[in-house]
Amino acid sequence: MFAVQYHRYGGSEVLAVEEVEEPHAGPGRVRIAVRATGVTPADWYLRSGKLRDFVSLDLPHIPGMDAAGIVDEVGEGVTGTAVGDAVFGLVPFVDQGGATAEYAVLEAWAPKPRSWSFGEAGGAAGNIDTATRVLEALDAVEGMTLLIEGAAGGVGTITAQLARARGLTVIGTASEGNHGFLEGLGVVPVTYGPGLADRLAALAPRGVDVVLDAAGKGSLAELVAIVGDPHRVVTIADFDAARHGVRFSRSEAGASPGWAGLPLAVDLADQGRLTVPLHAAFPLKETAAAHDASAAGHARGKIIITVP
Repeated sequence: MFAVQYHRYGGSEVLAVEEVEEPHAGPGRVRIAVRATGVTPADWYLRSGKLRDFVSLDLPHIPGMDAAGIVDEVGEGVTGTAVGDAVFGLVPFVDQGGATAEYAVLEAWAPKPRSWSFGEAGGAAGNIDTATRVLEALDAVEGMTLLIEGAAGGVGTITAQLARARGLTVIGTASEGNHGFLEGLGVVPVTYGPGLADRLAALAPRGVDVVLDAAGKGSLAELVAIVGDPHRVVTIADFDAARHGVRFSRSEAGASPGWAGLPLAVDLADQGRLTVPLHAAFPLKETAAAHDASAAGHARGKIIITVP
């Protein structure tokens, strides 16, 4: 099969489309013919070598954590899924990638919602897993107010919608140009940056209950001050979290608590209550440009790669 991979750490220039051996579905897993895969910050963090002290990669490495496509192999012990089914899901965590290819193996998946294109579904699973995991960690329940720092990105948009489905009020920071976009998702927009606490006072007179930092722009001290307790703040993007007493949430090996969000997302999508805003779609041969677009940090929604 053809896949995008890199043989050494570096910038996006190390990515190349190459012919590689096909993977196969082991017990409890399925293989799909990939139609689309999402780009996450983890993809280019790993590629750059930024995480080499924490994550060991076997090079050459194929990036891509989630994907959507058509099942063409079913592993031993799998029930309820058959060859020919359209699904979306996550690659095995231990592989730290593998989806930017013609075929990929999934360890967690759900039926593709009828209302989503393969592109939308291809960029959804990782963000749904993250959003669900974060909302559980924050004990986010109906009646609370959630602040999302960096609400217009892929994780922010999905977290906002899942939180609203739980009955939370969601306030999201974004540049002024993205305020209308957030309002369309039912989010109360607010400009990020110094003075955020003062701006929030008018929007949430009874205060903010919990916070997700999806931006990693060095605002944790202010976010903790806003809620008054570091335990009520979770970040997925700031590696300086421990210094502020804030929890850093990332996927771990084994069954993720976020996987429970996949079937729920299907129900919400089919009810018209969950969408996957797409910032841009790149063909497989332009994966380097997709990584660069993600690293630039100005995406409104999800960046995906389509596979012919």
